[in-house]
Amino acid sequence: MKKSYLLLLLSVCTVAAFAQSNLISNTGARKSLLLNGKWQYIVDPYETGFYDYRYQELAENNPEAYWNTDQQANRTEKKEHGYIDKYRLEVPGDWNHQQPEFTFYEGTVWYKKSFDFTKETGTQRYFLYFGAVNYRADVYLNGKKLGMHKGGFTPFNFEIPAALLRDKGNFLVVKVDNKRHADEVPTLNTDWWNYGGITREVKLITVPVNFIQDFVVQLKKPAPGEAPGKTPEVEGWLKLAAVPAPGETVTIEIPELKFKKMIPATTQLTQLSFKLPKLQLWSPASPKLYRVILSTSADHTEDKIGFRTIEAFGTQVLLNGKPIFMRGISIHGEIPQEVRRAYSQEDAVQLLGQARELGCNMVRLAHYPHDEKITRLADSIGMLVWSEIPVYWTIDFSSKEVLEKAKAQLEEMIVRDHNRASIIIWSVGNETPVSQVRTDFMHSLLTKARELDHTRMVSAALEVSYGSGKDIHSIDDPLGEFVDLVAFNEYLGWYGGSPDKCRTTSWDTPYNKPLFVSETGGDAKGGFHADSLTRFSEEYQEWYFKEQVAMFKRMPAKYAGVSPWILADFRSPRRNNPLYQEGWNRKGLYDDKGNKKKAFYIMKAYYQEIEQKEKSGKRRINK
Repeated sequence: MKKSYLLLLLSVCTVAAFAQSNLISNTGARKSLLLNGKWQYIVDPYETGFYDYRYQELAENNPEAYWNTDQQANRTEKKEHGYIDKYRLEVPGDWNHQQPEFTFYEGTVWYKKSFDFTKETGTQRYFLYFGAVNYRADVYLNGKKLGMHKGGFTPFNFEIPAALLRDKGNFLVVKVDNKRHADEVPTLNTDWWNYGGITREVKLITVPVNFIQDFVVQLKKPAPGEAPGKTPEVEGWLKLAAVPAPGETVTIEIPELKFKKMIPATTQLTQLSFKLPKLQLWSPASPKLYRVILSTSADHTEDKIGFRTIEAFGTQVLLNGKPIFMRGISIHGEIPQEVRRAYSQEDAVQLLGQARELGCNMVRLAHYPHDEKITRLADSIGMLVWSEIPVYWTIDFSSKEVLEKAKAQLEEMIVRDHNRASIIIWSVGNETPVSQVRTDFMHSLLTKARELDHTRMVSAALEVSYGSGKDIHSIDDPLGEFVDLVAFNEYLGWYGGSPDKCRTTSWDTPYNKPLFVSETGGDAKGGFHADSLTRFSEEYQEWYFKEQVAMFKRMPAKYAGVSPWILADFRSPRRNNPLYQEGWNRKGLYDDKGNKKKAFYIMKAYYQEIEQKEKSGKRRINK
């Protein structure tokens, strides 16, 4: 074993338990042991397995700690916890839908998984990777704490010292706590269900000592407003886990294009730059993906990557240098007919399939990063994506700690998906109230997003006030100065008057930027029919969208798209009308059983009209 690796392993063993290992990207291409399936659990609302009766965290070797074995050393040893098959939860998956007693539960649940593992011959490194855990995860293996992570929708991983892994009977425990707090992201108040649990896949990854930790391969933007040339240039970088040995090289290959290039790797970060003749650009009409292989002397990885450019140029959004109108829909990461968090490939197919049936070329994944399966499927089928972190409503904008939590989630979102051609917008929040401290907070996030990825647009969904009584609404939020796309949520006809108010209302922004309607909608209980004046009826929602569409057709030339709220009904504790809501937000164009409401066909017809105008060659397609 090399001396440098011994020092590295020592540092892993002695580092503070709360220090997360740098995130590994593209984990699907890695050798791994999936740890999905049935996990045993203990419900612990008082966190007895974590704190003593003085509310002090238990010592790591305390036999009463729930991360330690539940087996008695002998019959005299006191054990007040245990994991048995009678109590099991499916991973990935939220706990709320799996047992009736969990429906409204917020608190701590301990998950335990036993597994066997045969280590590789030679020197390797091992990482425990989680797609997402909501919200706080404390992770222990064989009685040793690997680390802690906060954030309910982004991936994280911890390195496992090789000496800690056993051939038989590894004892993996995860303390999951989904309680809401004022100083977290999101904060206490949201309009979606707080599904708890290990909601995305878990795997143990094996990699070489100095492995390829992360890489970016993207099409370089040409001059502003121009399309990529006949021989587009690709740029990016490759990050190794450690400084390379002298003479190391990075090789990049794209077999379909018969392309291969070797680049000297003298530092941990190697810059990539090359031209690709005969490159077919990725677009919704032609979602071309190429197999891209990256390798060093010790490691290799590969991914399917599409090449395209996206930018806000003046008042237009340009994809590959050409104007595009975003026919969108907002989506929650939820499967309403089963009342659960979405996590599987089948779930992704359902959600994006419903969006395609509506006529969409774009989805807004609200209000948090969705499962990686949905962004990869969007790549494959040609669906544009808005991806967002849960800086939602009124978090603590004055707190530096909260800002760092938001930045951490932003980075985890971008690192996971920065090679996804489908993602065109990184959003840093939704409906945040205007103040100087909030604008500074959000501006900091936008700056961070651009530092992490300059190839995409950045934005946030701004909110509209209906108290002015004016018919002309100007989206003049000071955050508009810093975004690429001025996006706003408007509910004229649901929260502001009745739908016919749209007939005399117009929208604009003082910023010379594209204007995007990031939300609009009204509730309707599927199957409830009445006249169009009756709230919560399908007819009222249908009328709402008829008036909205007529208003959209009068929008200014900078109008670049819309993503109505929302694809399907979803659970929300804020929605308590006992006849029409019953704990559901009913603004879906699909109801909670998967049936289309009447408003679905209004938006579908609007999108079909726009698509026909696009095909006829008209550049201004909103009229």
